[in-house]
Amino acid sequence: MYIIPAIDIIDGKCVRLTQGDYSQMKVYNDDPVEVAIQFEGVGIKHLHLVDLDGAKANHIVNYNVLENICANTALHIDFGGGIKSDEDIRLAFECGAKQITAGSIAVKSPETVMRWLQKYGSEKIILGADVKDKIIAVNGWKEDTGINLYEFLEDYTRKGIQYVICTDISKDGLLQGAAVSLYQEISNRFPELKLIASGGVSDADDLKQLSEIGLYGAIVGKAIYEGKISLEQLAKLNATL
Repeated sequence: MYIIPAIDIIDGKCVRLTQGDYSQMKVYNDDPVEVAIQFEGVGIKHLHLVDLDGAKANHIVNYNVLENICANTALHIDFGGGIKSDEDIRLAFECGAKQITAGSIAVKSPETVMRWLQKYGSEKIILGADVKDKIIAVNGWKEDTGINLYEFLEDYTRKGIQYVICTDISKDGLLQGAAVSLYQEISNRFPELKLIASGGVSDADDLKQLSEIGLYGAIVGKAIYEGKISLEQLAKLNATL
């Protein structure tokens, strides 16, 4: 299982929100490139980079941060936040992203995501499925779509999606443990998917549990920044999971 640290960006800085709430923002580092270099230094290969300004503005804003991290590391970066147009996705790949995450756009404009899948290939597009009680939420989790998670995944696997990041909104940013049973259930129903867990990872044991159910990857953010998982632990886990 890949351990995938998250870097969320507002005003060019490394921040974390609690449950997607911009009013509950905490700045952890003014230099995201420095943070990315630290992750790479302990053997991490993948990075989940989110442009929170972009998510709010509905177009990419912090593309320079993506470009700078790509110029200074060899990390495999999946980039999300504000990718809503052909111009956005082109810019993300030009700046060095290896994959992009299609979240709200996958609900609002599935034909756009289909076009991207055909143009760039399924290796390049990750489906973002943000859920609460197995219902998809969009637009910074403020809008409940009424769409069932499993119907959503069924539809997109038919369209050729291979990679999925599933975030349990009720867990995100709370450091209370990941939704292991949810990810187990998704894996059982869709064994062919490369499933990436997101939300709630609080310590090394959570990562071990997620690894045991055979996930492709697990995103971890606040647990690192709050010192619940040290860089040394990250290095050991990365080498063993």
